[in-house]
Formats: sequence, structure tokens, C-alpha cells
Amino acid sequence: MADIILGIESSCDDTSAAVLKDGWLLSNVLASQDVHKCYGGVIPELASRAHQQNIVPVVSEAVKRAGISLGDISAIAFTRGPGLLGSLLVGTSFAKGLAIALDCPLVEVNHLQGHVLANFVKQYDKENRVPSFPYLCLLVSGGNSQIVKVNSPLEFEILGHTIDDAVGEAFDKCSKMLGLGYPGGPVIDRLAKLGDPERFRFNKPHIPGLDYSFSGIKTSLLYFVRDEMQKDPEFMEKNKEDICASFQKTLIDILMDKLVKAARQTGISEITIGGGVSANSGLRARIEEEGRRRGWNTYLPEFKFTTDNAAMIAVAGWFHYLNGERCPLDVAPLSRIAD
Repeated sequence: MADIILGIESSCDDTSAAVLKDGWLLSNVLASQDVHKCYGGVIPELASRAHQQNIVPVVSEAVKRAGISLGDISAIAFTRGPGLLGSLLVGTSFAKGLAIALDCPLVEVNHLQGHVLANFVKQYDKENRVPSFPYLCLLVSGGNSQIVKVNSPLEFEILGHTIDDAVGEAFDKCSKMLGLGYPGGPVIDRLAKLGDPERFRFNKPHIPGLDYSFSGIKTSLLYFVRDEMQKDPEFMEKNKEDICASFQKTLIDILMDKLVKAARQTGISEITIGGGVSANSGLRARIEEEGRRRGWNTYLPEFKFTTDNAAMIAVAGWFHYLNGERCPLDVAPLSRIAD
């Protein structure tokens, strides 16, 4: 009998549902929320209200596209955390109610583990290259920057993490303060393609070990632009492509320096990336370039699996389900998860 997993993701501002059959993706539906753009960031209360509006039609559409009935579902995998508590509460509550109605088990999933395992989402019309264990994952999202050693689908070891801002926050905060728009990652990436990455130089942090820091580079950029605009009020507008290109290159250099160090220390040559920032074209190109230079086997998730999506939650839940893991109906969402 096939294992059919319904995945539900609602950790931030995207409502998503996906259906997996024995690890193969049957459907993946996502509803985004444009309401936050005018505020320059996600408003938690507005996000949770939008999830309430979206979750029923999104799940219904995922089931319809998968060509299954609700009675075929073996288990429901849902994001327990980390994320916005109100948003997580919507997904968790819906998953509980559906599990009771269908008399099927619940499987909780750590959102970050979903990103780490995104490359294991199998599609019928794709090559489906997957990394061998152990592998290193550069996990880069809006609120997290980590280097994770993945020993098995359920065994993770964090080798390094940010001690302050994450790289996604550096993109978003700087873009907002420079008047470029939100979300900052795609805006800066687009402008960077038109600029000279060697035009400007920004100071890089010197953090021991494999940990990251991005608050300093963010401050360095903002002070640099402020000082230059005091001399020429049109400096930003005249040079925004070169500023974005140089800033993005510096962030990528910081990420890659530690990843190269981690690969050297562990002797691991299986390398993946995950999280929203893994959609950045400059980072993706740099990962592949370093892979060719250093003999790595590199694995990049498809763009649709880099953002918050239920396919990655479903595949992570499938691994937990196969391991016999279930969670009780009184489970509560968590905005932060220690491990």
C-alpha cells in the first residue's frame, strides 16, 4: 500500500500544501501574500489572517491536482516551527482538525529541516539527483544562516551559524533602508546583474570557526552610502547597480569562505544549499563554480523549492513517518525550536 503524505506549510507569509506518494511529488500549491510589500516586511497579524483565508482552498487544490481523495492520505505532515506563531497556529490547527476528521496520524516537521531536505523531493519529469550522506548544506533563509552536516535524513549537526543577523536579513534590511523595495533579496539580485561587483569594497567580519556575522557588513554599507550621499545627493541613484553588485558579492564571499572551510575540515565533497536565499543567482553560480574548482558534487534545489513550500515539508514528514514518528493532537506550535 502506498504512503501518501499531505504536507502543510504556514510558517511565515506563504500558505502551501503538497501531496507526496512514496516520496514522489503529486502536487505542490502555494498562495503568496502581497499585502506585506507596502510595509517593507511581514506583518504577523496580517499573515495569520491571510493563512486563515487561504488554507482551505490551497489544501483542496493540492488534493485535486494530486488526483487523490482525502481518504487516501496516510499521514499529515505540518510545520510546527520555527516561524511566526500566529501563522504556525493556523497550519497546526488545520492539520489537527483534518487528522481527526480522517482518523490519520500527524507528523510534525522542523521548517529548517524541510529546507535541508528539499533536494529529496522527487518529480516524475526530472532527473532527481540527490546528495549522498553525509553532505553539507548551506542553509540560508530570511532568519537563518547555518552550515549543517547531514548524516542521514533524520540526523543533523550544525557546524556553524550566524551570531547576529542572517544573510536574508542583511538583504532585506539594507534594501528597505536604501529605498530599493521589499523583499530585498530579489531586488538586489536583479540590480546586481547590471553592476560591477568590484567597484566598491566593504569590510568583512572576522569571526572564528564556522560561525557567521552579517550585522557589520550591513552597517558598513549603510554608513558608506550615507557618507557618499552627503557629498552627492544623487550618488545612490547613479550607482545603485554597482552598490548592489558589490554588496551581494561581499555577502556571497562571506558565505563561501566558511563553507569552503567546513568542506576542508570535514572532508565532505557533497554540497547543497537550501532556504530562500538559495534562489540568489549569484550564490548559485558561485556554488557551482567552487564545485568545479574543488571537485565537489553540488546540488541546487529548484527555484520553486527554495522558498517556503509544502513539498519540502511533505518529504521531511515522509522520512519521519517511515521512522515510525507520530505526534499527539495536543501538540503546540513553536516560534523557536532549539534543535
